[in-house]
Amino acid sequence: MTGPGMNGPVVVGLDGSPASVTAAWWAARTATDRRLPVLLLHSWTTQPPSAPIAQEALGMQRYGGQVLERMEAELLHRHDDLKVTTELVSAPASKALGDLGGTAAMVVLGSRGHGSIASYFLGSVSLYVLGLARCPVVAVRAEDTDDDAERYEIVVGVQEAGAASDPLLEFGFTAAEAQGARVRAVRALPLSSLVAHPRGTRPDEGYEVDEQARLAAAVTPWRERFPTVAVTYQVARGTAAHVLLTASAHSALTVVGRRRHPAPFSWKLGPVAHAALHHVPCPVAVIPHD
Repeated sequence: MTGPGMNGPVVVGLDGSPASVTAAWWAARTATDRRLPVLLLHSWTTQPPSAPIAQEALGMQRYGGQVLERMEAELLHRHDDLKVTTELVSAPASKALGDLGGTAAMVVLGSRGHGSIASYFLGSVSLYVLGLARCPVVAVRAEDTDDDAERYEIVVGVQEAGAASDPLLEFGFTAAEAQGARVRAVRALPLSSLVAHPRGTRPDEGYEVDEQARLAAAVTPWRERFPTVAVTYQVARGTAAHVLLTASAHSALTVVGRRRHPAPFSWKLGPVAHAALHHVPCPVAVIPHD
């Protein structure tokens, strides 16, 4: 990946909950594939609901240290050549992860399963990081796994060309090349583009062909840069969220975008990113773009 974080670590927000453990496993596999280090971060002042009740700061720090130590040992046992470092911080999780997002290749967060984007941390830490991080952020649920042999596809939602889609395609193609997967580039066509004909209403096939060509043109530079990655195209009618969810039914990873925000406390995830984070049955990468 290009940018200041291309060789940075894969940062994992870790608290020991099942979702954060799965997130750490996913991050370690990804980092191994891309030959990147992993940084495990625990904020002892931001504890999950399942954390042991500690009456003093020392107990909270001790719990955090144990969480980090156990996961570091497990990841090194799973991946002999992986470089792992840990950070136990007192800063709020949202600030610590946001700060690291300036130099990280990506931030990986655990979330609670279908229908909820509640973080492994209390409050709205996940939404804050997803909405403001300067690097890609990947949300991984406890039940997410890459063991399914059918999940060999990286789905990338491409609604706009140029500066809006290039960061998504770069992330998707990089992931596909590292995992030996293919890319499915997806574009939704509005239902309002249906054209009435004398004997009823049917799709305007010429419009669909034109949109297929525009999608292919947006992807072409990335096909040339990643010649070993197979690509399929999907243009379908419906809302962008519905089309993306349908395309992602058997994907290993779904890539969506969000616009960068100039103000540090002004952020918003669009409806497509929200839908993907709530309902897509695989890890979801949210990529900031201009």
